[in-house]
Amino acid sequence: MPLNEEEAVLLAAAWRRLAGGGPEAAAVGAELLDRWNEPHRRYHTLLHLWETLRAVDVLQEEARDADCVRYAVWFHDAVYEGRPGRDEEESAELAGRLLSLIGVEPGRVGEVVRLVGVTAAHRPEEGDADGAVVCDADLSVLGAPADEYLAYTAAVRAEYRHVPDRVFREGRTAVLRSLLNGPHLFHTSFGREHWEAGARANMLAELDRLASPAPLDAPPP
Repeated sequence: MPLNEEEAVLLAAAWRRLAGGGPEAAAVGAELLDRWNEPHRRYHTLLHLWETLRAVDVLQEEARDADCVRYAVWFHDAVYEGRPGRDEEESAELAGRLLSLIGVEPGRVGEVVRLVGVTAAHRPEEGDADGAVVCDADLSVLGAPADEYLAYTAAVRAEYRHVPDRVFREGRTAVLRSLLNGPHLFHTSFGREHWEAGARANMLAELDRLASPAPLDAPPP
């Protein structure tokens, strides 16, 4: 589901509020919006960016520097080609280049780069408040109502439509089990209280579907 017109306007305004209205910031914002709107994306779209930023608003009291987290969200999937680890690495490099161009203080640029890297595994260190918030915001969809979770899984499958069904099932199963095998999915107090139980139920149900001998529905084009 794409952003509606009001959400698109609010998203552009959120970037201006964060980065300022100068010409360099406007150019970087336009590049980021273009990247998030690339035609091959199905889940990692402007809607995901919007919803992740909204989740940061919910979690911001648990962050040390909420605006640093917001910058990290804008950049965390700015490069997205379906290459886990490599995409996050290149997104972090992009953040380092572009944030320096718009005059963000070097220490903060370095922190944004670090936070983008944390989203590769979603395993922030103990005491990393901003890492916890960016990871929980990025994974907040896991705790969504069941119908929204199903739409999310369908969109993820569509992004990997080039991958054979068996290979996708194996890879997706490994990702889900890795997350579920940790002591908790979420790292903030709010996430654990409000999203953890629903996320575990959603993910266990998805594992059951992945284990079914019936083939997955063909992903949309």
